Amino acid sequence: MAISFDEVEVGTELPAQSFPVDRAALVRYAGASGDFNPIHWNEKFALAVGLPDVIAHGMFTMAQAIRVVTDWIGDPGRVVEYGVRFSRPVVVPNDDQGAVVEVTGKVAKLLEGNRVQVDLVATSGGQKVLGMSRAVVQLG
Repeated sequence: MAISFDEVEVGTELPAQSFPVDRAALVRYAGASGDFNPIHWNEKFALAVGLPDVIAHGMFTMAQAIRVVTDWIGDPGRVVEYGVRFSRPVVVPNDDQGAVVEVTGKVAKLLEGNRVQVDLVATSGGQKVLGMSRAVVQLG
């Protein structure tokens, strides 16, 4: 069931979600994306270049965040614009928990043509990992 433009207003909150991230997920993403930069899988290398540990791919984090929007609208094809600024890496320790990316979203603007701007907040370890995370969505 598609969400209609008449059903939303500025301030409408999307259901928040949490996305676990472990080293295995990073390896799978590296295989799918072709991004085998060792900062995403080699702890020794990550530490040598000044990182606190292995970090998640920025595009992986960005993809997790937009899921809050696509799950809300039910059709990824309705996302007509999406952009973020990478403000902090998601640090993924080599333990049983890994990391968690927590994402909230809120309708920030009603736009012409039955579109809305959704602003997202993505955090990990209590710190914001994406800045200016915004999507424009075509509603029915």
